[in-house]
Amino acid sequence: MTFTHSLYPDNWSEIAIAVKQEAKWRCQKCGLQCIPPGEKTSHLTRSQRRVYTLQVHHWDRNPANNHRANLIALCSACHLLYHQGGKSNVSPGQLSLW
Repeated sequence: MTFTHSLYPDNWSEIAIAVKQEAKWRCQKCGLQCIPPGEKTSHLTRSQRRVYTLQVHHWDRNPANNHRANLIALCSACHLLYHQGGKSNVSPGQLSLW
């Protein structure tokens, strides 16, 4: 299954920001402190910024199920770990970027 924006609700950005704010911009798996919006990042390389990017994961891998209990804030590395093995909505092409 490839990433499809149409599977997400129109207010996905607001939902994702709320989950990240609740986690205090910290990965809920490894504890990495990630970059909140507005923080200066010009001193970081593009690869470093990716490492410190917080994402929101759907436990059931269903982007239409946005109940709070189904969502967790993860750094990009932990998020990719959950999606390895072809059991997700992330395509092999997206995984190869890392």
